[in-house]
Amino acid sequence: MEKTIREFFTQNWGLKLVSLVLALILWFSLIPEEKTFQDKTLTVPLEIHNIPSEMVMVERPRGGIEVTIRAPRRLIPELSGSNVYAILDLRNASVNQTQYSLNRNMVFTPVGAEVKEIYPSLVELKLEMTKEIALQIDAVTTGNLPEGYELVKVEVEPPTILVKGPESKINEDLKIQTRAVDITGYTESINVETELILPNPDLSFSSITNKVIVKLLIQEVKEEGEGSAQIKPPIKKKNYANE
Repeated sequence: MEKTIREFFTQNWGLKLVSLVLALILWFSLIPEEKTFQDKTLTVPLEIHNIPSEMVMVERPRGGIEVTIRAPRRLIPELSGSNVYAILDLRNASVNQTQYSLNRNMVFTPVGAEVKEIYPSLVELKLEMTKEIALQIDAVTTGNLPEGYELVKVEVEPPTILVKGPESKINEDLKIQTRAVDITGYTESINVETELILPNPDLSFSSITNKVIVKLLIQEVKEEGEGSAQIKPPIKKKNYANE
């Protein structure tokens, strides 16, 4: 019996090895691709949803997250950051919490794929309460009037505007500036519509518009003895911001 077994493995072993390889190739070729699985590791975006309306995010998680996906072999080439992503829901967040857990249920994949691993399992971010205040608007001008004319007064309408932002980034000492209004060539008072510039990118305007009217009061300089200078009334409003 022992001799028979030994002869089975030693006689014609080369032919038997070839037969085994061919059998394995045939077996793998007959298995549908849907039943053969592979793993793929991707770096995918982490989307932040449902930040409470009274809060603002001041520090975001750094980069994306690393996810290992198991999927049918035919699906592996299609997996990317465009169809695999993670969502962190902050509807129950608080300003005192800075660390948030991640798990596989937060990762969304195409049908047929499943999440095996996710890294990191914890991300850090920071929220602050939103603050809203009215800030003064300062008009900015550039250029020079023609010789013989002077800029007597500059007013802004409205003089203040509501802005909002994180508590740590906003205070009453901040000022809003207009885009520079070029006064070159003007010989009469004029009202110019222009846009506003925020002093900090973390701030935003509370209203739907960020435009104001800059009123330029211009007068002709009279030589001594010619009488008092006269301020000419404003001419038709000009939309400076669209030039």
